[in-house]
Formats: sequence, structure tokens, C-alpha cells
Amino acid sequence: MSLLDIDDLDAGYGDIKVLSGIHLHVEDGEYVTVVGPNGAGKSTVMKAIVGIASCLSGTVTFRGTDIAGMAPEEIVHEGIGYVPQSNNVFPTLTVEENLRIGAYVLETVPEERKQAVYDRFPVLADRTDEKAGSLSGGQQQMLAMGCALMLDPDVLLLDEPSAGLAPDLVGDMFDRIDTINDAGTTVLMVEQNAKEALRRCDRGYVLANGENRYEDDGDALLNDEEVRQQFLGG
Repeated sequence: MSLLDIDDLDAGYGDIKVLSGIHLHVEDGEYVTVVGPNGAGKSTVMKAIVGIASCLSGTVTFRGTDIAGMAPEEIVHEGIGYVPQSNNVFPTLTVEENLRIGAYVLETVPEERKQAVYDRFPVLADRTDEKAGSLSGGQQQMLAMGCALMLDPDVLLLDEPSAGLAPDLVGDMFDRIDTINDAGTTVLMVEQNAKEALRRCDRGYVLANGENRYEDDGDALLNDEEVRQQFLGG
């Protein structure tokens, strides 16, 4: 059994179905990327996993437990961390306060995890008392990931982590995600920068119109002529 299994999932918002018959699995320690055109349903996959989108049918199984229909706070307790694409920090609160909120489901803030976040993202350690809204886009993304890591999740879900970043910062963001995965955290990422994402990951999925189109190793998808022509710009 995989760490995370999605089987024949239909999901959406209210009565509006966005995903149809989605199959996806993530093994413990893997780095998996979901790519596809705008409107393909990539972000809805993530939101269905964490209980924000409605699971209309099918299953979402994490460590053998069907989590479809659970509340988001229950899913966090199961060991799933989630970083949304936008509005992923509290801009009027300080860096330190954001990290403490990241551990809100715990009785006490684990100081060792907070220090581990600062060790991983030294720029945050230099700005602990500054408001999150004063940080650059890249620094806010680091803070959002740091908040999710405060709970030491078994799997980290990242929705478009390079969105809005200056081109010269994209590579650095992917490098940081690589190190998170190398340190033992499983990563499932949705990413519009498909070529770079597939180059970095172990396996990838290509979605279109809310359905699975391709699944293979990242390098294999990069070198697949049909995938390149249809989804990667040749």
C-alpha cells in the first residue's frame, strides 16, 4: 500500500464536478509532481486531499485510512501538510507568529521544529519580528512552507510554489524543495513550470480536463514526444 492513494476520485465544489476518475499514488519518501494546462484540475486534487474540495465519489487513502470527507483539521492531524498557492501567510503577523500558528493544532509550539525551519530558511531567522507582508514573494513562500513543516508532516502538498516568483528565484525555490524531500519528507507538488518540475521529481502525472492523461517517471514524461507537444510547448 502506498503512503497516499487516490482511486477513481470525482471531486469538485458543491455540485460542480471538476475531477473525474482520478487515480494517483505517492510512495513514502517520493517526490511526485502533477502538471497540466490551466483549468486541468491540478489544484482541486490538492484541495480534495486536504478536505477543502468535496470528494463526490472514489477514495482518498492515507496510510490505509480513508480521509475523504474528513475535516481539514483532522487531515492535518493525520500527517498531511498543505501550502496553498496564494494567501498562504498572515501578512499582518510577524514571521515568528506565523510559525507559531503553523503549529496551532498542537498543545505547545515545538521549539525544535521552529529552529529547524530557521535553519532551513536562514533569511526568516533574520526577520523573525518583521511582518510577513513585508517579505518578498520568495520569502513569503519559504514562510508558508515553514508553517507547514512546523507539524513535521509525513507528506507535504505544494500548490504552485513557483507562482509569482521572479525567474531568477524559481531555481532556488526548487532547490529548497529538493532538500526538504532529501531530508525525508514526501512531496506532492502541483506546478505550472512543468519542465522544471518534471526534471526534479521522481514521478509525474499529467492532467487535462479533470482527468488523468499520462503517468510516468519525470524524465520519461519530459522525453515523451506527445507530452512535449501537447503540454510542454514542444
